[in-house]
Amino acid sequence: MESYAYSAPASVAETVALLAGHADAGRAVQILAGGTDVLVQMKGPAHTPRTLLDIKKLDEANRLEVTPEDIYIGAAVSSARMNENAELKSALPGLMEASDLIGSTQIQGRATICGNLCNASPAGDSIPAMIAAGAVCDLASATGRRELAVEDFVVGVGKNALESGEFLLGLRLPMPSTQTKDAYLRFTPRTEMDIAVAGVGISLTLQDLVCTHARVAIGAVAPTARLVPEAAAALVGSTLDDDALEAAAQACRDAASPISDKRGTVEFRRKIVGVLCKRAAAQAAARVQGN
Repeated sequence: MESYAYSAPASVAETVALLAGHADAGRAVQILAGGTDVLVQMKGPAHTPRTLLDIKKLDEANRLEVTPEDIYIGAAVSSARMNENAELKSALPGLMEASDLIGSTQIQGRATICGNLCNASPAGDSIPAMIAAGAVCDLASATGRRELAVEDFVVGVGKNALESGEFLLGLRLPMPSTQTKDAYLRFTPRTEMDIAVAGVGISLTLQDLVCTHARVAIGAVAPTARLVPEAAAALVGSTLDDDALEAAAQACRDAASPISDKRGTVEFRRKIVGVLCKRAAAQAAARVQGN
């Protein structure tokens, strides 16, 4: 353990300065927000000595704000804290469902959806839900801030788009209208404490029972969670009839590029992601209608 170092900066400026200094020195550094995966990662064969930068003291990273215009979720905001926010639960029930699937109740006291995103697991439950909700990453570095859509943030298995000296400060999401609701569904062999074999996040806007806008994202069936515009296009303009739902499901199946392993075959994953698409769309629509 002596090869690891720890620092808890008190500001964004101090954080990015430490990141830049470590990059110049060629020393590995890792942001610590929730930290639920850190000890597991430290025991991995590829985990080299590094400095852990704890961002839980940053005001911005602890910011959880819901306004009529948008929602901000800081990188250090735990799943448990999100679940205690009634406005957030009402606005984004699908994202909250996904957040609530990250580990046990004890883990959720520390785990963050921003950490789930940065870990970049293909099966990360919160990622398709974030994509469906239109979440945008708020990234900070010594040169300033930039934004990046969540669907562009994960670039491979365990890989994200963070540049050297940059870290994820939080997520910004548009506040949905009263006619917009989301849903997230996944399939797992067990009902609890398991990772997804397939997952689908959907956000729908309905006007007089007609879908006027949609975002559909799939997870655990490709190297990264994916936005599926073709599935959304199949739903827009429809009353979510059987033909529209089947077209959206087929688009999800077509967008999937799964692997076969002990938890599911390629064929099974493709089939189930279509099933989940239909069910999540129906659930989101029911929420708009107040059912």
